[in-house]
Amino acid sequence: MKKVTIADVAQHAGVSKSTVSQYLNHRYEYMREETKNRIEESIKTLEYRPNIVARSLKQKSTTTIGVIVANILHTFSTQVIRAIEDTCQDADFHTIVCNADDNPEKERKYIEMLRAKQVDGIILLPTGDNVNLYNEMLKEGYPIVFVDRTVPDVEIPSMLLDNEKASGIGVQHLIDMGYKKIGIITNVIRNVTPRMERINGYKNTMTANGLDVRDDYIKSREVNRIKEGVHELLSLNDPPEAILAGNDLTLIEILKYVKENHMKIPEDIAIIGIDDVSFASFYEPGLTIVAQPTFEIGKKAAEFLLNTIQKKEDQEKGLVVRFDPKLIIRESCKRKDVIHE
Repeated sequence: MKKVTIADVAQHAGVSKSTVSQYLNHRYEYMREETKNRIEESIKTLEYRPNIVARSLKQKSTTTIGVIVANILHTFSTQVIRAIEDTCQDADFHTIVCNADDNPEKERKYIEMLRAKQVDGIILLPTGDNVNLYNEMLKEGYPIVFVDRTVPDVEIPSMLLDNEKASGIGVQHLIDMGYKKIGIITNVIRNVTPRMERINGYKNTMTANGLDVRDDYIKSREVNRIKEGVHELLSLNDPPEAILAGNDLTLIEILKYVKENHMKIPEDIAIIGIDDVSFASFYEPGLTIVAQPTFEIGKKAAEFLLNTIQKKEDQEKGLVVRFDPKLIIRESCKRKDVIHE
């Protein structure tokens, strides 16, 4: 079958090609309703499909951005993706989502693939190990923004949680509830920003309250070995009374250990998690969580990137935007004196 063109639509509707082009680009503020209806009817009748590649070449834009997340299993990642997609949809932009699995080589290949597809910009949750590639894009002026992490010696704008404050308010709440022996468990992802900053926030808050920071109370494990880390903590001669989970996947593994060992929360161990999880409110007991505004972070990242792409604002090198965490108090860390009455 012969491919239907703009010229065919124009002839069928009895208008010029430029009028059809204006209609397709939504520039019909001054177009008569009758003309719009004729063009719409002709497009349906002829089953016209716009040539996206040709339009992209002409407009020098694919109206598409790439999103590369570190681990799509994280609640944070899925919620950020949703916020980015919603924001881009409102701006008539499309999104291509890639999952790097915190693998630098996989991340590099996705960046190269997306750029080969001529996406207009990239939102990246960086592994941190492709510094030369990041700086190369920055030098070229390619629109890119980091989410959730910063990378040393790379001045790409970044949108992320105030991680030290997040772990700090979690630890402070446990202290306020009467706990002094507090451990922290995180999963190992090299030296990425959230993990390091959350451990620092834990240490600083313990110190500020005159409590000892014990190295054996700090555990970093691969996700599939988190339960092993919990066991090591609770097998100490002087085990912690409470645990701060460094992120959502860590929290889930801790809860699995608790269930498998028939433990009670908070009687046997008090728990607070960083990163919200969908079941926190109806888990028994309800889980106290330090939540981050994931949708706000994703929306801000998308708006920033779109403004850069559309030349509405310059990309400020080294810009870091921090978002405030929120403590959601439930029953997983009741007052220690009340529990043991």
